[in-house]
Amino acid sequence: MTAHNSARVTTRGVLYVHSAPSALCPHIEWAVAGVLGVPVNLDWTPQPAQVGTYRAELSWSGAVGAAAQVVSALRGWEHLRFEITEEPTAGSEGARFSSTPELGIFHAVTGVHGDILIPEDRLKAAVLKAALGETDLLLEVDRLLGKPWDDELETFRHAGDGAPVRWLHQVV
Repeated sequence: MTAHNSARVTTRGVLYVHSAPSALCPHIEWAVAGVLGVPVNLDWTPQPAQVGTYRAELSWSGAVGAAAQVVSALRGWEHLRFEITEEPTAGSEGARFSSTPELGIFHAVTGVHGDILIPEDRLKAAVLKAALGETDLLLEVDRLLGKPWDDELETFRHAGDGAPVRWLHQVV
């Protein structure tokens, strides 16, 4: 008889809820708790960029792929803006997801330093579309890097006065 060690590979990341209507806040906590398997109680603060909405932040740890599961749990909820990151492990790349009501979901694979890694086939497709005159190459590269999502979320990323300060503990 052979014993199999089914050790779960864990990672960590950060969920940033940039704006959510108050009625949605407890549902977000329940959805994230369902994925992570632990109770989640977020510290909601008013979002100055959009009256009547709230923002919160959660540092999490869980199984590899948990960020994608959180995105799936939150997908399609109107009026919700969020981002979630997942750090790479020895056996997996990292991930970054951004979501806005207008643009939908952006996903990028990230490397050990947080850089977005664009797959070769996606770059080739962008170059081909530009060569065929279907789009501008710079516009396509911006999309591959998530620039439209960054542009839309930038206002919401600034929490305003009284926001918690996140100190970085690692210098790259």
